[in-house]
Amino acid sequence: MNYQPRIVDVELDELLTGLPAVSLEGPKAVGKTETAQRRASTTHRLDDPGQHDLFSAAPQRLTSGDPPVLIDEWQRLPIAWDLVRRAVDADPSPARFILTGSATPAETPTHSGAGRIVTVRMRPMSLAERGIETPTVHLADLLRGDRPALSGNTSVSLETYADEITRSGFPAIRELSGRLLRAQLDGYLDRIVEREFTEAGHNVRNQGALRRWMTAYAAASSTTASFETIRDAASSGQSDKPAKSTTMPYRATLEQLWMIEEVTAWTPSRNRLRRLARSPVHQLADPALAARLLGVDTEALVSGTAAGPTMPRDGTLLGALFESLVTLSVRTYAQANEARVHHLRTRAGEHEIDLIIERGDGRIVALEIKLSATVDDHDTRHLRWLADTIGHDLLDAAIITTGKDAYRRPDRIAVIPAALLTA
Repeated sequence: MNYQPRIVDVELDELLTGLPAVSLEGPKAVGKTETAQRRASTTHRLDDPGQHDLFSAAPQRLTSGDPPVLIDEWQRLPIAWDLVRRAVDADPSPARFILTGSATPAETPTHSGAGRIVTVRMRPMSLAERGIETPTVHLADLLRGDRPALSGNTSVSLETYADEITRSGFPAIRELSGRLLRAQLDGYLDRIVEREFTEAGHNVRNQGALRRWMTAYAAASSTTASFETIRDAASSGQSDKPAKSTTMPYRATLEQLWMIEEVTAWTPSRNRLRRLARSPVHQLADPALAARLLGVDTEALVSGTAAGPTMPRDGTLLGALFESLVTLSVRTYAQANEARVHHLRTRAGEHEIDLIIERGDGRIVALEIKLSATVDDHDTRHLRWLADTIGHDLLDAAIITTGKDAYRRPDRIAVIPAALLTA
């Protein structure tokens, strides 16, 4: 399979020109090993039983070989982190080590690695990386704050977006279709439940209860549903609900496995916004996993066929998973621009904005996500409220749509089809 260039490639190459060690972290199957191997001269694979046994017996050999040395799945032998840290202390030359990890190990290293090892997040493929369109709008331009003119059009349809949700952003999996695709996604989820939880140090006594909780969490995608609501949805129809002490470790372990990446609430420090809600927006690492847990395919998403636990949400399941897909993509673009992604909701719910992209200086770009091809004044009301409230701290504002054309409205709010946005 040919290598598909990733946005994180640029970040990795830039970091390795001056840093001795970089750790590429993210869920399994996002392409970490392939991306890292393209830069490595020596590879030690700790997911290979023979190599694992060898390095367990002689761990000091992990740092040997021509640099850059790749230590793949380092969390399987956590001492690897400390060995790299000490090797960097002895020789901080650039590009000595690349680590990849699919989980935070249950046995944490003795040292955080701060100042020695820089962690880079890798996610499933964004829309821009999937090659379904040639993007024309760059988040970097929006973050400059000069409200650039926009152009570009796309033929990507609502059905194509729905198909991208169910195909996934995992490079090898998304090349499949039909039963093969479903089997691979089912196998991925089976491995999480049956093996990854145990390897992460959490023994699951009731795998059925875990699956039901994951399905309820999938139904809560793009919502701020309480964990009590998710627990209730996971145990609907059962007289005995699992204890909070049982379900909370589910969330913690899935985060440890990089399978959950919630959108945290924005807490601004340089303007007058007050009384903001603090609940996170729930998101799985890839909306395809949510769709598969809920048992919906492209046709069911487009037709609005109900599936899975009932969960309070505004709009349809397709709308929620389209927001998940855009959020995944925007996070990749924001990371390339050294920005962070949050959401905004006032406590009483009068105003909410799906994504807040924050620069290091606290100034922001605000994005609303709409499962619609057209935009009217009602759709932009929250963005206009934010502009009136924080003034020049708002660098730019946009509606991300399923429409055809990128343009600016007379109120200077951008309208951007999701397929046309990139880093």
